[in-house]
Amino acid sequence: MSGGPAAGPDGVLRCPWGLSTEDYVAYHDTEWGRAVHGDDALYERLCLEAFQSGLSWLTILRRREGFRTAFAGFEIAAVARFDASDAQRLLADEGIIRNRAKIEATLANAKELAGWKPGELDELIWSHAPEEPGPAPRTVADVPAVTPESTALAKALKKAGIRFVGPTTAYALMQACGLVDDHLVGCVSRGA
Repeated sequence: MSGGPAAGPDGVLRCPWGLSTEDYVAYHDTEWGRAVHGDDALYERLCLEAFQSGLSWLTILRRREGFRTAFAGFEIAAVARFDASDAQRLLADEGIIRNRAKIEATLANAKELAGWKPGELDELIWSHAPEEPGPAPRTVADVPAVTPESTALAKALKKAGIRFVGPTTAYALMQACGLVDDHLVGCVSRGA
C-alpha cells in the first residue's frame, strides 16, 4: 500500500487503505480526518486508538458498537463511576478487546477526566494541531506515523494523568479527529 489514491468499484479515488472492506470505505468517506470536538467524543476516540494499539483498526471498527455498549457510550462521567465489578464484567465481554491493561487505562482515564473542566480535553488535544498544515501526502509512504506535534500531545496527556497514549497513538488520534488531513492528494475526502 505505498501507492497513491486508488479507484474503488464506484470509480471514486480514495486512499488505498479505505478500499479493502465496506467498513473501511464508510469510515474513510464519512469519519476519518473529519473534525471531532467534545470531551466525550474525543475520550471515545482516545480509548479506541489505545485499544487498537497492536491490532488492526478494522478489528476495533467492527467492535465499536460493542465498545460503546460496554463503556456507557464513552460518557466520561458514567465510565468514571465504574468499579471493580465493572472491570471484571469488561474482561469477560466478548464484544470488546479484553485486554486488562487497556481496560484499566480506559477506566483510569475516565476517573481522571471527570475532574477536568468541561472542554478541557478538547482544548488540550486541539491545542496540538499543527499551526500550518504539512505537505499533502501523495502516497501512503508519505504519511508519517509520528510527528513533533503528536509527541508533544502524548507528553501533555501523560503529564495530565492520561494513560496508554504514546506518540504513535496520539498521531492516529490526530488523523482520525481531523487535527491533520492525511487523505492523499486526489482522494475524494482530501480537504473535506
